[in-house]
Amino acid sequence: MVRIELKGIAKATAKGRTYYYAWRGGPRLRGEPGTPEFIASYNEAVESHRSPDQSLFKALVTTYKASAEYKALAESTRRNWSPWLDRIADYFGKLRIAQFDRPEKIRPIIRCWRNKWAGTPRTADYGMQVLSRVLSHAVDPLGKIASNPCDGIKHLYTADRSETIWTDSDIAAIKQTCSAEVSRAVDLAVYTGLRLSDLLRASWSHVGEDAITLATGKSRGRREAIVPLYDELRDVLLRIPKRSTTILTNSKGRPWTADGFGSSFNSAKKKAGLNDKDLHFHDLRGTAATKFYIAGLPIRVIAEILGWSEGQVDRIIRRYVGRAAATKEAIRRLNESKKRT
Repeated sequence: MVRIELKGIAKATAKGRTYYYAWRGGPRLRGEPGTPEFIASYNEAVESHRSPDQSLFKALVTTYKASAEYKALAESTRRNWSPWLDRIADYFGKLRIAQFDRPEKIRPIIRCWRNKWAGTPRTADYGMQVLSRVLSHAVDPLGKIASNPCDGIKHLYTADRSETIWTDSDIAAIKQTCSAEVSRAVDLAVYTGLRLSDLLRASWSHVGEDAITLATGKSRGRREAIVPLYDELRDVLLRIPKRSTTILTNSKGRPWTADGFGSSFNSAKKKAGLNDKDLHFHDLRGTAATKFYIAGLPIRVIAEILGWSEGQVDRIIRRYVGRAAATKEAIRRLNESKKRT
């Protein structure tokens, strides 16, 4: 008999009997080694491994990773999501997709998985975000399940940042410890309200005669931020040297990378003694929104400046500006109205 070498076969003995598996942890093989039945069973196992059962959740993760939706995500997002997709496939992979169509049965399993990171709520919620996206893909466009069972599962991390904005003294403190390049980014954020990702890619060609016009990255270019060139913003731009096509550059005159800027900004914040205040660069958008709101700009105009919908502006104003700032502004307007009367 001709012997064929089959790679990776695992052997196990129990109660005096010997069993063979296609690989360690793989399916058990039929027949005796070297027989046609044994070889056929090995080939079936290998083929099944290469082409996973399309009814299992693991195949759904594979399909999502190959989808245009996933490929359209920013490179940094795909880099962060990839290990989470592997964790999700490992944990849920052997469950049938149909099981996710029974929310009352699958939600306890999802919560159990999420709770592995209960000690770090933001991490747990991030993992849930990735899982939810895969399940949304199963709903539409795949039509594998009727609804997303992640809907209705509360986030573990909660934080009220409605009053978390950079005050003038906070900004002055970090500008004492940061480089000129980081200082310019802070100023530009305060006076434009643009996201960091948009600020770092904003180029001089986006600066028009009357406004900075930029398709926002988060909307994937579907929405434009239109920031009027008012006097304070013009002064900020005039102080920035034109060393590259992008407005903001690092100390070498090159465009910032997100990681490079984040490292420099966090170092400056630490030196300024601001870590205890839990201020994020993103909170500078709240500072900008506060300035625009207190200046009396209508919601429609703020929406155009920040690249948000009017509904988003209303929610963001409540979140960032907060009741205290809104109340103070109401008092100011009422007092001015009384004086005019």
